[in-house]
Amino acid sequence: MGPAATAGSAMANDKDTTDWELRLGFLIHDVSRLRRSAFDRVLKPLSVTRSQWWVLAYLSREDGMTQSELAEKLDLGKVAIGGLIDRLEKSGLVRRDPDATDRRVNRIFLEPKSKQLIARMRKLNHKLNEQILAGLANDKLEHTAKTLDAMKHNLLRYLQSEA
Repeated sequence: MGPAATAGSAMANDKDTTDWELRLGFLIHDVSRLRRSAFDRVLKPLSVTRSQWWVLAYLSREDGMTQSELAEKLDLGKVAIGGLIDRLEKSGLVRRDPDATDRRVNRIFLEPKSKQLIARMRKLNHKLNEQILAGLANDKLEHTAKTLDAMKHNLLRYLQSEA
């Protein structure tokens, strides 16, 4: 095989790699978008938005977070998180309490009513996941989760290095 053939093979491999990388990116995006749409449909009868669900989900793991912590975890601005908390507070799902040591800081707590809603949403989420993951073997799912987790950490490391 001459140099021209070797160069041609390298170019073909580069094209194949580029096509595969593009395809992977599109698949990750499409699966994420479609799952969000399906989850929105599941939540609609509960009159809860996906953004509200995320606030409730984070608080269910760490009740009493500050508005700033929630904004950071959800990658939202302070105005956006404030509006979400306003709506959740009006619905009786959360309450704002001033921080014990810094009155300028609000801590967000779940109200008892939200705990029942969170339990219902988790059941609906579980049912949706059963449909989404139907026919997929556990070992493949575990491998996929590990791969996506590694990709997430690589992306976080990249973004932190560019800051």
